[in-house]
Amino acid sequence: MKIAIMGSGGVGGYFGAKLALAGNDVTFIARGPHLEAMKANGLKIETDSGEIAVNPVKATDDPSTIGEVDAVLFCTKLYDTIEAAEAIKPIMGPDTYVVTVQNGVSGPKLISSVLGADRVLGGSTYIISHITGPGMIHHIGTFQRIVFGELDGRLSDRGRAFEKACADADIDVELTDQIETTMWEKFIPLTVMSGMTAITRLPIGPILDDPATAALVDAAIEEVVAVGRAKGVGLKDDAAPLVQGGVRSAPYETKSSMLVDLERGKKMELPWLSGAVARFGEETGVPTPTHAFIASALAPHAGGAKG
Repeated sequence: MKIAIMGSGGVGGYFGAKLALAGNDVTFIARGPHLEAMKANGLKIETDSGEIAVNPVKATDDPSTIGEVDAVLFCTKLYDTIEAAEAIKPIMGPDTYVVTVQNGVSGPKLISSVLGADRVLGGSTYIISHITGPGMIHHIGTFQRIVFGELDGRLSDRGRAFEKACADADIDVELTDQIETTMWEKFIPLTVMSGMTAITRLPIGPILDDPATAALVDAAIEEVVAVGRAKGVGLKDDAAPLVQGGVRSAPYETKSSMLVDLERGKKMELPWLSGAVARFGEETGVPTPTHAFIASALAPHAGGAKG
């Protein structure tokens, strides 16, 4: 299968490497020192069980040089979505489709606004993986899972083809007919962990140790669940308690990627996380005071460090 990886950081780089090593024709779309390092020395991924290396690597910052592909694995930050979707127009053949595994629940709609809804499959990924240096990625733990599916719930032939390509690459993968629910089930803890760790500048452990901030965590969870149900998402009856248990079982020093971005003065995905919850609340008439406060308080930092 001919596959383009749009966004070749910790997530796209890891899954792209696995797909390439399985014999697929993979091109990484990247930029800057990371791109130059991949072109010169290949892509190296450090894992708890050893190193994965792809060399040579097909990589470019100009998608128009790739030619038409069968599929695009879309892994960019949410604030880059529209620009990235525009950039891959030259590689979209008549049957090319996009599988997005971005954070949040807004990615499919944003990409669809550029390429058309019939081109897009939604997805969620479960992996701890990040760039440690140009051309180098560190994968922590054993999770490396993709759950994806058609936005209308069909179990399509193209979905099965991509599922097989991933499975043959030893990726833990599932094609689902309930992708909206799957994405929201990840969205709930993601928004809460991101918002609460960023607003307090603390990892989750100390937040849960304090009764006041622990209560805010529970309130934030309940707000996202209520908004999801108001939007017609088929969340389980015990969705809130399940997420509360999951958050409380997270390692004490867990920081969200949004907090890391804040600490580094980088742009944040805030408008598509707590910001999105607040907007969805306004649209559905569901109060979201916790997420509205998080979105407002962090708004001055959302664009990254100035100057």
